[in-house]
Amino acid sequence: VQLQASGGGLVQAGGSLRLSCAASGRTFGSYAVGWFRQAPGKEREFVGRLSRSGGSTYYADSVKGRFTISRDNAKSTVYLQMNSLKPEDTGAYYCAADTTNSYTVHTMARQYEYWGQGTQVTVSS
Repeated sequence: VQLQASGGGLVQAGGSLRLSCAASGRTFGSYAVGWFRQAPGKEREFVGRLSRSGGSTYYADSVKGRFTISRDNAKSTVYLQMNSLKPEDTGAYYCAADTTNSYTVHTMARQYEYWGQGTQVTVSS
């Protein structure tokens, strides 16, 4: 699986951004996709996950109600819509694929086998 994240940028607090994760190399929809972020000096943090079927999502408490994950099967792309952004949302955002077909919601980075490069999100106060 190859993943390429894009869409990051600089935004003021309260603003919105939409990140994209373009996937290739394996049948789209045969794996779950997670989003993570990492601020300087901090560990990579789980943001949210879209199930393999695309029918369910799971979010970290810190972003619940503000972030939404969706996908476009025709474009083999997963999106992370981020609204009401806060300065603490700043960091490099990564998408990752979990091909284990587990029914358990995986929230740890080590549970994802394939990673895209990060895209930087900076939220100014």
